[in-house]
Amino acid sequence: MAVLKFRVFYEEDDTVYRDIVVKHNQLFFDLHQAILTAYEFDSKHQATFYRSNDHWLRGRAISLEKYVGVDYKAEPLMMLETSIGSEISDPNQKFIYVYDFEKNWTFQIQLIGISKEENAKITYPNISRKEGIGPSQYGIKSILGDRFADVEEKYDLTSLAEGFMDEGEEGESSEEDDDTTGLDTGEDESAF
Repeated sequence: MAVLKFRVFYEEDDTVYRDIVVKHNQLFFDLHQAILTAYEFDSKHQATFYRSNDHWLRGRAISLEKYVGVDYKAEPLMMLETSIGSEISDPNQKFIYVYDFEKNWTFQIQLIGISKEENAKITYPNISRKEGIGPSQYGIKSILGDRFADVEEKYDLTSLAEGFMDEGEEGESSEEDDDTTGLDTGEDESAF
């Protein structure tokens, strides 16, 4: 059974991409789910693939459902009914994937490899490579991602460590304190 390897670029930054491997008989819905997983997006919004040419022009839609208010030039194919292999006509086949029509997350997808043998140890679709920090669907994503929250919680970075005090707390001495105690240190003040 043929295995297809796609590179899924984030349209805004082509250094950010994910490689996804799928069987040729899997559905576009499977690829849709794999892209959302690879970029850590939820699956709450509208989505559509478009066949594309070398100039990234949108062709026929392969949609999650037929959306009201969208002007289709041809009746869209459905992701749950269309196998990926049936839409491959070029060894460098390209697709455009749009997710969440309000935010308009757009990804460019290019076929980068075809293998005749599937790997029995891999569950398809499979994310085989991740490059760059992907966009955050709902806000800012740190370089550490969710791991920073775990570190912050584990070490409670918001409280002070035991044995340390905030500046100006009791027990801290300053030059003013020395003057108010009336102690003569025997040092010449002009030396300071």
